[in-house]
Amino acid sequence: MVLGTTSGAGKSWLATALCRWYARQGLKVAPFKAQNMSNNARVVPGPDGALGEIGSAQYFQALAARRVPEVRMNPVLLKPEHDTRSQVVVMGEVRPDLAAVPWRERSEVLWPFAREALQSLAAENDLLVIEGAGSPAEINLHASDFVNMRTAREVDAACLLVTDIDRGGAFAHLYGTHQLLPEAERRLLRGFVLNRFRGDAGLLAPGPQQLQDLTGVPTLAVLPMWRGHGLPEEDGVFDDTPTGPAGGTRIAIVAYPRISNLDEFQPLRNLPGVRVGWARSVADLASLGEGDWIVLPGSKHTSGDLAWLRAQGLEGPIRAHAARGGRVLGLCGGLQMLGEALHDPHGVDGDAAGLGLLPLVTRFEPRKLLSATPVRFSSLQGAWQALSGVQAEGYEIRHGRTEAAPGASAQSALFNPRGEAIGWQHRNVLGLYAHGLFESASVMQALFGAGVQPLESVFDGLADFVDTHFEAGALMRLADAPPRP
Repeated sequence: MVLGTTSGAGKSWLATALCRWYARQGLKVAPFKAQNMSNNARVVPGPDGALGEIGSAQYFQALAARRVPEVRMNPVLLKPEHDTRSQVVVMGEVRPDLAAVPWRERSEVLWPFAREALQSLAAENDLLVIEGAGSPAEINLHASDFVNMRTAREVDAACLLVTDIDRGGAFAHLYGTHQLLPEAERRLLRGFVLNRFRGDAGLLAPGPQQLQDLTGVPTLAVLPMWRGHGLPEEDGVFDDTPTGPAGGTRIAIVAYPRISNLDEFQPLRNLPGVRVGWARSVADLASLGEGDWIVLPGSKHTSGDLAWLRAQGLEGPIRAHAARGGRVLGLCGGLQMLGEALHDPHGVDGDAAGLGLLPLVTRFEPRKLLSATPVRFSSLQGAWQALSGVQAEGYEIRHGRTEAAPGASAQSALFNPRGEAIGWQHRNVLGLYAHGLFESASVMQALFGAGVQPLESVFDGLADFVDTHFEAGALMRLADAPPRP
């Protein structure tokens, strides 16, 4: 099990690397995270042949383990909609009845689902690679926290505790976390990991030995800072620095507070000759030269993020960019924002006037639509002509249903296998309901004349990295040995 001293310490990244490393040893491996809180989700098989959704991190971890992703690998997913409210997804299915249950009481309701998934996966596999959440030593939440030490105790997991040394205070984080855990849980800690280290690792001495003297827990790895590993960040935008050369194609992605599915942009960030940056203000757009593209990504709260976009003063620059002929791309919630209006008769998201760059109207429905299917572009014109006829794999996760505004004729741009339009174009503005298209080699070839870094090479690179930097033999000892007495 991979625990962290904080959110963003590197748990998801390390768990993905370990999934591939252990799979390469010939073991049947599966990932598991009892409860994830993220708006980055993927559509996967659920119970009884239905489709469900899990956190993107567990989706990638399953692929790294050479397994088909499924809902048991992340039985509980919380998708934040407001600062104090989240959508609750259990075994891939939205559970509105649980959203209003107080946090501590909700944990006791959710734990049986997580426990059953954990036990069934453990029975079917040689090894589970489990990811924790946040910190296991939040003493105000410890009694109701089932994601970390309750899961660890359930299967007597050999636990690694990872910390981000680049933030500073790493030894204090590790020691403090160890000390705040009950004594019975400390025995499950088998190793410390210092992540994102820059410089000469020899300068860390005598810190690791002193820490081991205090806790009995060895430091098993010092992992150098590695920005270009190719895996998306789990919790959000870890690195705000624009990628790519200043003279390349410039893509500005609007990073509103409830941004969702931002992991789908990682292939763009891996492309040579393409400069990708996140825009939260007019100054951010200006720093990217207004961008050759402006992208409005998915959102877990479309009307709220649209209000935020306007409050930041971004509506004018986006409209001006479109008027100059610059490309504007909206994905899912971004597509909805580009339309003329949002209607919400069921209280799902909120009513709002759109940006009016596409002649569309969206109506929010209580039932969430999930789909993971191939899609096909129609004949497009102008800025997006290169996508004409391109086929790709995509997925949909949405409450909105969109159609042409009354009296308007919107040009359909993308179709699913049922022949339904799920994308529209108006001049240089394109809106699509399909996520994941930048992971398609055919789409990337059409738009940029470049391929996509295969995920297999990303996973193998991660496994090579941990193989190089972990103490020799440590990973197999973690898989084989019982907990410390």
